[in-house]
Amino acid sequence: MNLKDYLTISKAAAMIGVSQSTLRNWDKAGKLLPYRHPVNGYRLYSRQELEVILQEVQEK
Repeated sequence: MNLKDYLTISKAAAMIGVSQSTLRNWDKAGKLLPYRHPVNGYRLYSRQELEVILQEVQEK
């Protein structure tokens, strides 16, 4: 796991244009599962997965 390939919840939310609360709700619903930072347990989102979601939204 390379941490450079992951974004914090605030940066992930900004990247795809949603709030941090939305990402937390998607986590609870199982729509977008974050990884957890190995030291502090913070949510981390894969850049690659976020780019896929962003492309899907833009295609609509």
